[in-house]
Amino acid sequence: MIQKTTLPELKKVEAERKWHFLDAKDQVLGRLSTRIAVLLAGKHKRTYTPSMDCGDFVVVTNASKVRLTGSKPEEKFYFRHSGYAGGAKVIPYKRQMENDPTRVIELAVKRMLDDNKLRARRLKRLKIYPGAEHGFGGLEKK
Repeated sequence: MIQKTTLPELKKVEAERKWHFLDAKDQVLGRLSTRIAVLLAGKHKRTYTPSMDCGDFVVVTNASKVRLTGSKPEEKFYFRHSGYAGGAKVIPYKRQMENDPTRVIELAVKRMLDDNKLRARRLKRLKIYPGAEHGFGGLEKK
């Protein structure tokens, strides 16, 4: 028996991209991020190929109402470093939610995707809004 591997055509993959609208209200951050990462990578599709960008578009609303479990709201922080001596920045979760709640979901999803050339392209298809309003009203009815 001959087994043949078939790769989906790039034009067909582009044409078959779907839009997924997720409401983050009262959703746990980790579980929501996992679901978003799967949709962006295209792992939910039958034609998934690791070396191709075959994922869908994802629109997330109510990012400011996402929740964490346990004592994570008090203990979780975001760390970055400028590369210079003493250039460490530590931002607590609560302050990050006050400043930019979309960044919390964006970082969680970014860190769940593979660190390769496809990650930036996948993240461009992720749209996050802090409130219930978004600019994709006509697509939601399909």
